[in-house]
Amino acid sequence: MRQLLTLIIITFSSQLLAQDYFYKKLEPFDPAIPSPEQFLGYPIGEHHTRHDRIVAYLQKLADVSDKANIITYGMTHEYRPLVILNISSPENLNNLSKHQADHMALVDPNNAKTASEDMPIFINLGYNVHGNEPSSSEAALLTAYTLVASQSAAVKEYLNKSIIFIDPTINPDGRDRHTHWANMYKGSPKVKDPADAEHNEAWPRGRTNHYWFDLNRDWLLAINPESRGKLKWFHEWYPNVVTDFHEMGTNSTYFFEPMKPIASKDPIMPKENYTKLNDLFAKYFEEDLNKIGSLYFTKEAFDGTYPGYGSSYPDLQGGLALLFEQASSRGHVQETPMGDITFAFTIRNQYTSSMATVRAAVENKGMLMNYQKDFFKSAISNANKSSVKGYVFGDPYDENRTRAFIDKLLLHKVKVHKLSADVTRNGKVFKTDYSYVVPAAQPQYRMVQTMFETYSQYSDSVYYDASAWSVANFYNMPYAPLTGSLSLGSEVTAENNVKEVAAVESSNYAYLLSWEDYNAPAALYYLQDHDVRATSAFKPFSINVASSAKSFNYGTIMIPISKQKISKDSLNILLKAVTDKYKVDIYPVATGYSSSGIDLGSSNFETVQKPKAVMLVEGSVSSYEAGEVWHLLDTRVDMPITKVPMRNFGGLDLNDYNTLVMVSGRYNDLDSADKAKITSWVSSGNTLITIRTATSWAISSKLVKEKLVEKDKDKKEEDKVPVKSKPYVDAGPNIGKQEVGGAIFEVSLDLTHPLAFGYRSNKMPVYRNSDVWLAPSASAYGTVARYTDNPHIDGFITPKNLNENLKGSASLIVSGVGRGRVVMFADNPNFRGSWYGTNRLFLNALFLGNHISVPKE
Repeated sequence: MRQLLTLIIITFSSQLLAQDYFYKKLEPFDPAIPSPEQFLGYPIGEHHTRHDRIVAYLQKLADVSDKANIITYGMTHEYRPLVILNISSPENLNNLSKHQADHMALVDPNNAKTASEDMPIFINLGYNVHGNEPSSSEAALLTAYTLVASQSAAVKEYLNKSIIFIDPTINPDGRDRHTHWANMYKGSPKVKDPADAEHNEAWPRGRTNHYWFDLNRDWLLAINPESRGKLKWFHEWYPNVVTDFHEMGTNSTYFFEPMKPIASKDPIMPKENYTKLNDLFAKYFEEDLNKIGSLYFTKEAFDGTYPGYGSSYPDLQGGLALLFEQASSRGHVQETPMGDITFAFTIRNQYTSSMATVRAAVENKGMLMNYQKDFFKSAISNANKSSVKGYVFGDPYDENRTRAFIDKLLLHKVKVHKLSADVTRNGKVFKTDYSYVVPAAQPQYRMVQTMFETYSQYSDSVYYDASAWSVANFYNMPYAPLTGSLSLGSEVTAENNVKEVAAVESSNYAYLLSWEDYNAPAALYYLQDHDVRATSAFKPFSINVASSAKSFNYGTIMIPISKQKISKDSLNILLKAVTDKYKVDIYPVATGYSSSGIDLGSSNFETVQKPKAVMLVEGSVSSYEAGEVWHLLDTRVDMPITKVPMRNFGGLDLNDYNTLVMVSGRYNDLDSADKAKITSWVSSGNTLITIRTATSWAISSKLVKEKLVEKDKDKKEEDKVPVKSKPYVDAGPNIGKQEVGGAIFEVSLDLTHPLAFGYRSNKMPVYRNSDVWLAPSASAYGTVARYTDNPHIDGFITPKNLNENLKGSASLIVSGVGRGRVVMFADNPNFRGSWYGTNRLFLNALFLGNHISVPKE
C-alpha cells in the first residue's frame, strides 16, 4: 500500500508540471486570455508568486476580458493593496449595482423581496490569510484564469448564475515575507531535505501580518486594516458562500468540512448551516477530489466555535463558510515518509475545491439564497422570543474606551442608540450622558449575542482556539441586560461616534489630565516627547475647575506651568494639539490649593519619567505577543519601542533604557551572564515587565523570589490519588481539556497601586490562555491583581484548574529587585490587540513602573 501511494504522489508531481492538468476538462480556452504561466513566465507551482505579480495578473484579466473587473478594498500596514477580482458574465457585471441592491434587499428581514431565478448567487473565494500557507493564492490565479478564459458550457453557466469575488491574498504582507524566503533559498536542483533552510523560515515567519497578528482570528476583533477593509466590503455584499483556504503539516493529506462538532452547548448558528449545508457541499468535494485520487479527511479536526475565523464569521452573516486545509510543502518540494510533496502538488486540491465550490453554489443557489433570507428573519424572531430585549452599557469615566467599543459594534452593523432615560440594573447605574443601548431585535442579533453573552456550559471541552469572546468584557465595559422596554434615543453612526472636546483654556498655574481616559498615555507621551514635564498624583484630590470643585483620581497627570522649559503660550498650543489628536479633556487650574485631598505641590505628585522601552524578539519569543506590544505602542500610544533580536542581546547596553519587556518565550538563549546582566540592570532602579511564560522564566531563573502555584508538590506522597487507567484513544482530548485555551475570569484590583491607576472598580475581567499559575507575592504590597473566590465569567475551564490553580492565585504582581522591580503578568494584557480593558495595566507598567517600590515590613 505504501509503495502504491508513493507512486501516486510521484505521478501527480510529474503531471502537475503540465499546466493543462488543472483545466483540460474545461476546454476550450480563449487564446486572447493569457494563462498564469504565460503572464508570469513560469508554471504555477514552479516558483512562489509575489503579491504584486498576483495583483498584476488579475489586473491583466480585468483589462483584456469583459468578464472581470478589479477593485481595491483596503491597504495593508506595508501599503500593499487588498484587491478583489469580480468575475461573472458581461451582462451581470454591467448590472452589478442592481444585483447588489437586490441582494441587500433579500437579506433585509424588513423587506418582502424573495429570491428569484434571475438573481445571481454571490460567491467569495478567499485565499491565503496565513502568509506562509501559499498554495491557495496560486490556486486563485488558476481559478481566475479558468473562470475568465474557459469557453466550456459549464463555466458559462457558472458566470450566468453567479458573481464570483476572488480575494487572492488576504494577508499580502505575510505572504511576501514567506515568498521572499522560499524563493531566496530555492535550490536548483530543488532540495527536498526537511532540514534545509528553505523549509524552515526565520522568526517571525510569514504566517502573520506586519505586526505579527494572526488575521484569521481578526474577523471579529477587527484590529488590523486588512480585517477592517474586508468587513466593510463584506457587509456591502453578504456573499452566500465564503471559502477559507489553509495549509497544515507536511505529513497530512487534505481536509474539507464538515468539521468536528461545535463545542458550544447551544450554538447561535442555525443547525442547518453545519449539518445540511456542510453535508451538501461535502458531496461535491468528495466527488471532485476522488476523481483526481486525493486522500482527505473530515469531521476529525478543527471547529467553528470561535466566531472570528474566516470559516466561521460568514456563518453568522447567513452565508456558508468553508474551511480547507492542505498538507504543505513548506517550500518547493519536501520529502515525507510517504514520498515527496511538491508545491505544485499542494495547489491542485485548492484549485479543485475552488471550482467544486463554485459548482455547488450555482447548482444550489435557490436554497442558499432562501437560507440567508431566513437567517436574518430568524434573528429577529429569536430576539423576540428571548427575555433579554437589549443591553445597556457605558463607562462614566472613559468616553474614548466606550466609543472604541461602539466602533466595534458599528463595524459589525450592530445598531446602537443613545440611552434616553437613566437606568439601574444589577446594581449598576447607567446615565444618559454616557450610556448607550443595543436592542436585541435587529438583523445582527447573533452578533449582539456574540458581543455580550457569556457561557459556562459546553458540549465539548476541547477547543481549537478560544472558548470565550464576549467582546464587552474585552473592553472592561460596564453593561447589563435589559428585560423590559428599551429607552432608545438617537441612533449612533460612525460619523457621530466622536468625542467632543472643549478647547483648552489658558492657565497661568497648571493643567490636569485624567488618567482614566484610554488615550491618556498617548497624550502624555506626546507631551513628554515635546519636553513637557509632568507629574502623576499618587493620591486622589478635588480642586476648583472653572469655579466648581472637580474630583480627580489616582494617576491624574499634572502639568505645572512654572516647571516647563517652554513658554506658557507654547505649552497651551501643544495642549490644544493633544486634545485635538487624542480627544482627551485637559483642565486648566488657577491654584494649587485643593478643596480636599492632596495639594498640587504635594510630594504625592511624582514626576513621570518618559518611557524608553526595549523588547527582546526572535528565538523562542512569541511573535504574537511581541507583535501585540509593538502594535499597541505604535498605533495607539505613538510611542517607539526598540525590538532587539536575542542574538544581539550580549552587545546591548541596557543602560540606554529604563524598561525591558519580555513577552512569552522560553529564553533558553540567555545564559548566566545574560541573567546577571538583567538582574544588575533591574537592581539599579529599572523595570522588567514579564508576560505569561516569561514570568515563569523569571521565577525559575531566580531573578525574583516569587513562586508558581504547585499544589501537587505540597501533598504528601501517601495523599496523592493513584493514576487510573484510561483508553489510549482518549489521550488527546483528555490532555487537551486540561489547558486553558482562552477564557475570561474576574480579578480583584488594588486600586491604590500605581499599576491600577486609572481604574475605578476593584473588579475587572482578564483573559487567560495559559497554565502559568502565579502565587501571590511574598510581599504584602506586591500583589496588584488576584483572582476572586468566584472568578469565572466566560469560557471553559476544568474544575481542577478552577479550584486548585486559579482561585486565589495572582494575575499581576510586582517583585522588588534591589532599587528596581519586576512587573509580572500571569495573563496577557494585550491579547490580540483587543483587550482595551487590561491594556492600561501594561501601559501603567511602562509609564509608572519606575515609580513603584515594593515596601518591606
